[in-house]
Amino acid sequence: MAGEMRGAARGGKAPRVALFARFPEPGRAKTRLIPTLGAEGAAALHRRLTERALSALRASGLPFELRHTGAAPEAFRAWLGEEVPLAEQGEGDLGARMAWAAADAPAILVGADLPDLLPRHLIAAAAALESHPAVIGPAEDGGYWLLGLREPMPSLFEPMAWGTETVFAETMTRFAAGGVTPALLETLADLDRPEDLARWPELAG
Repeated sequence: MAGEMRGAARGGKAPRVALFARFPEPGRAKTRLIPTLGAEGAAALHRRLTERALSALRASGLPFELRHTGAAPEAFRAWLGEEVPLAEQGEGDLGARMAWAAADAPAILVGADLPDLLPRHLIAAAAALESHPAVIGPAEDGGYWLLGLREPMPSLFEPMAWGTETVFAETMTRFAAGGVTPALLETLADLDRPEDLARWPELAG
């Protein structure tokens, strides 16, 4: 069954999963967790989360790439290995960087701060694009943890209050304005804030 889910979206092209990740440099990674974990601890947590997400991407069987920022490609290769496809995130705010990644649709965009991300979530997203123009995974904090598009939709990435509890609702409003009904995945939680650590204590050590 998984093999069937790994098929292409409409048009014969399999969606490419773009994983957004920052280099785990102390003081610049997971900064909201620094008061609790310290700069080194927060960076180490981000390292573990990225490696965990990358494992899910590999196991999904879908084509993928790591959209990187915070260091040169050579630093990411030294960390993650030569076989991981790399692409720069680019300039601008989060919306601009996501729009650039989604320009070569079909594409599935996902962040590296999802401890509960599993291969089945990515496979389900790819399958949803067989019958829907878009797929979205709501996050518990009011954002979204995954966005998949069969065709580019630049309006989704125009100026928005990224990182707030209104992102998912505003994105759904923009979908509706464009006459698009996305498939909905299950709700997951990000690990961004000190209070989130209690849910995944094994990752904080």
